[in-house]
Amino acid sequence: MDKNVAYVIEKKVQRTIQNLEKNNMKGYFVQNEEEAIKKIEELLNEGNTVSVGGSMTLFEIGAIDFLRNGNYNFLDRYAEGLTKEDIKELYRKCFSADAYLTSSNAITENGELYNVDGRGNRVAAMIYGPDKVIVVAGVNKIVKDLDEAIERNKRIAAPANVQRLNRNTPCAKTGYCMDCNSPDRICNEYVLIKGQMEKDRIHVIIVNKELGY
Repeated sequence: MDKNVAYVIEKKVQRTIQNLEKNNMKGYFVQNEEEAIKKIEELLNEGNTVSVGGSMTLFEIGAIDFLRNGNYNFLDRYAEGLTKEDIKELYRKCFSADAYLTSSNAITENGELYNVDGRGNRVAAMIYGPDKVIVVAGVNKIVKDLDEAIERNKRIAAPANVQRLNRNTPCAKTGYCMDCNSPDRICNEYVLIKGQMEKDRIHVIIVNKELGY
């Protein structure tokens, strides 16, 4: 990466982390996938009950395999052979987990987390339940403010995810959110986390890579 571009990104990350701290959330800046896994390992304790939200980022950095192979009670939503009832029960168990790992659709430089869910299980766990929430996101998820966060979801996260999930929605065809009423709509629960009453419950690991949607 060009050193001048790297400088601009670093300053943007610094602003974001400073504002996360003001909002009672802990921020970290790591350079690659290996450093991200190392930070996750530091934040977890052996024997912890851990679950995850739906996230391409966690797969890309190797977090799912790390949890499967580690000394954790991993509530694995991606395990083979799970029925709909199994998954429903697993989602409920997430609320009593020691730690919950996920990503974010966008992180504002004001230190806010913006997310849009289909069922709401991910954002619900981020808001309340697990003792610790660990958010992992690439630098591509950082935006200036809420307006840019909303626009990012419309232009990138939503259409990319409907392609991944093979949903029949207008944005699957246009590549841009149409604010549809499709039965396959995945944008139903809109949540902005501006801060936390419990200091450092949420930990945000920003990776100096483009990751996820």
